[in-house]
Amino acid sequence: MRAVIAGGGIGGLNAALCFHKFGWDVTICEQAPALGEIGAGIQISPNGMKVLRALGIDKQIEAVGFRPRATQFRMGQSGQPILTASMAGYEETFGAPYLHIHRADLIGVLQEAVDDRMPGAVRTDAAVTGYGQNENEAWVVLADGSRIAGDIVIGADGIRSTIRAQMIGPDDPDFTGNVAWRAVVPIEKLGRNAPLPVSSAWFGEGKHAVTYLLRGGKLANFVGVVERDDWTNESWTEQGSRADALTDFAGWHPTITTLLEQADDHYRWALFDRAPLDRWVDGRVALLGDACHPMLPFMAQGAVQAIEDGYVLAHHLAQDDGYVAALTAYFDARHDRTARVQAAARANMDMFHQRTTRGKLATYGPMWVADKIKPDLAAQKLAWLYGHDVTTV
Repeated sequence: MRAVIAGGGIGGLNAALCFHKFGWDVTICEQAPALGEIGAGIQISPNGMKVLRALGIDKQIEAVGFRPRATQFRMGQSGQPILTASMAGYEETFGAPYLHIHRADLIGVLQEAVDDRMPGAVRTDAAVTGYGQNENEAWVVLADGSRIAGDIVIGADGIRSTIRAQMIGPDDPDFTGNVAWRAVVPIEKLGRNAPLPVSSAWFGEGKHAVTYLLRGGKLANFVGVVERDDWTNESWTEQGSRADALTDFAGWHPTITTLLEQADDHYRWALFDRAPLDRWVDGRVALLGDACHPMLPFMAQGAVQAIEDGYVLAHHLAQDDGYVAALTAYFDARHDRTARVQAAARANMDMFHQRTTRGKLATYGPMWVADKIKPDLAAQKLAWLYGHDVTTV
């Protein structure tokens, strides 16, 4: 049994490990000359950690990650706390810890596991331009005209997926009117204005920011989202300027402005929203992760949902009768859940950016009250997401 995976990012590498767990051979085709990630942090919630634990790499992930003590909502300018919810009991409540991790560190752990368990599985400088299939096999076509065949093909090639474009047609996303900034800064450069060891969301009028720590607390990660329509480039790797970032967050709390002042690089990208697809399977070919359900970053679930995808897909291929039936069952198992997460992220975009006094009171007031009388309410509302365990379903 052989799977050919287009894309050597988080989704593709994790899927390869999942396939290997269920007895498959894998070839990963990655267009870049080497695996890697632009510096930025991501959050791995308990539902994702359960998959990484089933793959036997959770300890390696924890060793290079950071466990936040709490999740916190604050006002962006004053820093006034709205809500502080302890995360100390997350592992007991949801069955696994909640971690922050640098993307490059996660890629490194995944790649090391793939290289150890499946030597030679990763082919770099292998840009996939399309796919084909017949009743006996499926294959990817590379830029040099060669083919790599297997029993199935998986498109884990990201938001600009070549596999999706051939399967579904041209992408038609909607610009949200929001632009995101991101930066990573060594804690030692931030002094007394370093972020707290918690996951903090800072709310403002028409904008918000998120701060948290990475690499055992040695790095601070910043993501800031601003409503503006003069930047519509969706590139993850394009740099803006320090001056523009500081202008967008002028007058904000020193934790935010110091991060932006001390950052060497300030990346920004326009946020586009995409409706759930009504299919992501074509015979022996299926999509995974951002290729089929790209998400706005307001639930911190993009990578985690791709991690869930990989396990569910590999499990159905091991259990169901026939490849086409297994891929169809995978779609049926994942579509509604990923669509719900996409919708939740979309709703948070509006919640974070209240512009009027009435809107702030109506949105943040109940959070403040709940924090005083029912501090575990925030965790309870996330049970459907964090408590889910695809390894036992």
